[in-house]
Amino acid sequence: QVQLVESGGGLVQAGGSLRLSCAASGRSFSRYAMGWFRQAPGKERAFVAAITWSDGVTYYADSVKGRFTISRDDAKNTVYLQLNSLKPEDTAVYYCAADSYYGVTFTVRTTTASYDYWGQGTQVTVSS
Repeated sequence: QVQLVESGGGLVQAGGSLRLSCAASGRSFSRYAMGWFRQAPGKERAFVAAITWSDGVTYYADSVKGRFTISRDDAKNTVYLQLNSLKPEDTAVYYCAADSYYGVTFTVRTTTASYDYWGQGTQVTVSS
């Protein structure tokens, strides 16, 4: 199993930046895909970005391409999400998640149901 601990959320003005961190621990997480999702009030949880732990291939939702960057630090067992050029519509609780099935399929998935381990979430609020 994998345990995920998120940090880095906060309040930022439109156009500003934040960096979210997700520290992972447990067994076999190096073979997993790691994803970031977000959930705004009254909205369903939606895919933001993902990275494969083994090779670092990245995937992004269209709404964040060119603004957000997902990365990993193997030495720290940590996945990051750099949020740049933030907009008020980016306001949401951001969740880190792990897909343990990636090591079998080698296919990055983008649905919440595909991820079996989740962090507690960290609030990102973008003011106008």
